[in-house]
Amino acid sequence: MQKLKRKIISKKAKIAVIGLGYVGLPLAVSFAKAGFMVLGLDNNKSRVDRIRKGKSYIKDVAVKDITSLIRKKTFQASTDLSLLKQVDVVLICVPTPLKRKYTPDISYIVSAVKTIGKFMTKDKLIILESTTYPGTTEELIKPLLEKSGMKSEKDFYLAFSPERIDPGNKKYPVTKIPKVVGGLSEASSSLAKVLYRKIVNKVHVVSSPRAAEMTKLLENTFRLINIGWVNEAAMMCDKLGINIWEVIEAAKTKPFGFMPFYPSLGVGGHCIPDDPLYLFWKARHHGVSSKFIKLSADINEKIPEYILTRVEGLFKKKVKKILVLGATYKKDVKDLRRSPAVKFIETAKKRGHSVSYFDPLIPYLEMGALHLKSIKLNSKAIKQFDCVVIAVAHTGVNYRMILDSARYVFDACNAYKGKKNSKIIVL
Repeated sequence: MQKLKRKIISKKAKIAVIGLGYVGLPLAVSFAKAGFMVLGLDNNKSRVDRIRKGKSYIKDVAVKDITSLIRKKTFQASTDLSLLKQVDVVLICVPTPLKRKYTPDISYIVSAVKTIGKFMTKDKLIILESTTYPGTTEELIKPLLEKSGMKSEKDFYLAFSPERIDPGNKKYPVTKIPKVVGGLSEASSSLAKVLYRKIVNKVHVVSSPRAAEMTKLLENTFRLINIGWVNEAAMMCDKLGINIWEVIEAAKTKPFGFMPFYPSLGVGGHCIPDDPLYLFWKARHHGVSSKFIKLSADINEKIPEYILTRVEGLFKKKVKKILVLGATYKKDVKDLRRSPAVKFIETAKKRGHSVSYFDPLIPYLEMGALHLKSIKLNSKAIKQFDCVVIAVAHTGVNYRMILDSARYVFDACNAYKGKKNSKIIVL
């Protein structure tokens, strides 16, 4: 343990990051910039090829950083998993989707861990960052790795440290977000803390991996429930003739006991829609049914349909042509994962509407049955639609021109904050 600790402190430890997505790539680049030799591993050859050419497919990772690190030979990307033999630290950053609505899919974790086991060498530190249910590290990963013949906390060290990356958040990049770590033992926790302190100022150690796993789920479930509540409150306010956005701004003036959440088309990305359901699944296996998680997930899932019903209610006869502004799940982030805007488009088309979209970040929308091209946004085009639905308020869009040209604008994200106009209908 002490030998590995000295290697980490001196930055002589070689780090492998498995999974070069929105979590793994920024993490790999951060450690490489800190002076470590970093190996990025991914079975997606296209990703690896782009990195080798000095290109970035993650907005939070600058091209200049990748090209600089590759030139210095402190960062390399590969699909060759046998290179795991050469590293001292392995960070697992693979996807954890759902098989079905309430059933976790940890197959990517299992595959990564089995691969690590094939190329296991003594004195490795292995850290899982992928969000998962409490108990995964101890109940699943530890036994799988010990099939190699090595024993945890003797031959290798194991910990969990939840990823907390917020894509597109310039104020809090990966190096400015405190890390939580929980190891199988004090030795594993200590090694993980020393490692992360090389790129993050604050590292908080908890008593076990399951406490760290639960920490991540508590954070994301907190958001799911509060978003669900504010979406429900928005529905109430519509019936009561109250502007929900005005109410939230007023509530924000209280200096304690309130944190603002905002209504929207729903929740997207991986973390908020899926992660709380990992906790729901695990709790149910222990005889606990989380009514808050299920209710909030159900409310958020129905919001696109609710908004479409309100849009249809603007017209005496059925609205035919709808323009959706924004297709990504988040403002200024090129990411379509679980996008509520996409679900809204799908729902509208199923109801027989003609739907087009504009998104400066997504030129083509090829998902499932959707085969759409982003329109050219101008006054003439907007006038062809019965209603414009602002799903995502990307910067750089001419909202004044949209309002001047549109018949109606359903503002689902408060893009026209405080503006009074009979054309504007707010969520």
